[in-house]
Amino acid sequence: MYRERIISTDVRSDSARRLQQLLLDYHDFRHTKAGHRLLDSTFSIADWQASRLKLTHQDLYQQPAYHAGLQFLLTDLYAPASMTRRDDNIDRVFPKMVKWLPDHLLETLSGLVELNLITQQLDLELAERLEEHDIQASLLTTEQYCQAYRASKKLEQRRKQVILVADVGQQLDRYVRNRTLGWLLSMSRTPAEMANLSDLHDFLHRGYSAFRKMDKVDLLIDRLVTREQRVMENIINGHPEPFSLPDDL
Repeated sequence: MYRERIISTDVRSDSARRLQQLLLDYHDFRHTKAGHRLLDSTFSIADWQASRLKLTHQDLYQQPAYHAGLQFLLTDLYAPASMTRRDDNIDRVFPKMVKWLPDHLLETLSGLVELNLITQQLDLELAERLEEHDIQASLLTTEQYCQAYRASKKLEQRRKQVILVADVGQQLDRYVRNRTLGWLLSMSRTPAEMANLSDLHDFLHRGYSAFRKMDKVDLLIDRLVTREQRVMENIINGHPEPFSLPDDL
């Protein structure tokens, strides 16, 4: 819907150009995915993976200081299956973003867009691998998931996905330590609603609120990355219980 607006926006920095290209790539992919025969399968896969992540990291979820932050990291950032309006909002306000936001914030937004794009590309590719093996995504088992995962042709993208979660999480943590951001989010709620940007505003406010409650975010993210990298290696190596991790991880 907003593709021409993204293309016609004047960008004058490398950060703005990177965000522009990623938004175009993500816009085109979302358009392709919306009409894909395996669309419903990608939703089933996203739900399955979100549930798996919560189970794998249940001990961290149960810690009050980390619960909201993990919910944001692993749901809003990792499995954003129902964020179409939010994504349209980002496309719509892109011209204002590159005009008013500093490059370091544009870089963070680029990381968010790239993470969304890679995640949804991987979900679609996994749906295609499942279809090749006549497996229904809605009835997915751990064994079937791992079988399709090992057949993936995008394992390097999966490694990059984990690193992107860490990079974006660490950048967001730096920004929420600025109290001015919280004040601006509170003051901008009504204007956002009037401009039909409430989905985008709510997303930003959830992230701000979640990360403000957490201490030692870098240690949490390091644990998540280490665990998910171990899970990936377990799956690739055919471990019989790929999601069971040692107590010291």
